[in-house]
Amino acid sequence: MKRAVVRAKPGLAARIVTTLPTGTTDGTQNVVLVLARVDISPRQSWYKVRLPILPNNTIGYVQPRYLSSLFVVRTHLYVDRGSMTATLKRSGKTVFKTRVGIGKSYWPTPRGEFYIRSKLTSFNNPFYGPIAFGTSARSPTLTDWPGGGYVGVHGTNQPQIIPGRISHGCIRMRNAAILALARLMPVGTPLTIR
Repeated sequence: MKRAVVRAKPGLAARIVTTLPTGTTDGTQNVVLVLARVDISPRQSWYKVRLPILPNNTIGYVQPRYLSSLFVVRTHLYVDRGSMTATLKRSGKTVFKTRVGIGKSYWPTPRGEFYIRSKLTSFNNPFYGPIAFGTSARSPTLTDWPGGGYVGVHGTNQPQIIPGRISHGCIRMRNAAILALARLMPVGTPLTIR
C-alpha cells in the first residue's frame, strides 16, 4: 500500500478523513480491508475501506492507485466477549475455536467490525507468546499493545489465566492455540468482536 489519502465519500471533492502511512507502528506493511468497489464514472473507481483509526468502525474511500495489490480472504475471526471464545471460520465453516482472555471492565476489548493488520513472530518478551496479530481495533481507553492503543490477538506465558477478563483490551489465548490460529488465518482476515 502506498501512502493513501482517505476521503469520507468517493470523489476528489470529498473531505479528507485521514492519510494512511505505508507501514504500521510495529514495522509491517500497512493493510486495509476493502469492503466494496464504487464506480462513480466509467473512468473513476474508489474502494470503500475499513480504517485502523479512532473512532473504531470508521469507513473511508481510497483511489485504486494507493493500493498495491488486492487479494481475497475467505476467513473471518469472531471473538465473543460473553463466552470468551474466538472462532475462525473459512468460507462459513468453523475451522478453529478456543477460549480467550479479554479486556478488564475498565480496559474493555472494543466491540465492532475490524480486521487483522499484521502478523508478528519475534518477541523478546514471552508475555505476548510466540506470535501476535495486530488488528485495526483501537482501545478508546488504554492498552498495553504498542503504537497508540491497537488491540492485539496474541499468546501468553500465563495459560492458567485463560479464560478471563485479564488484559488491557488485547485478546489473549494459550500459546498452542495462537500457533494453530497462525497456520489458518492470513493477514487481512475480517474480525468481529461482539
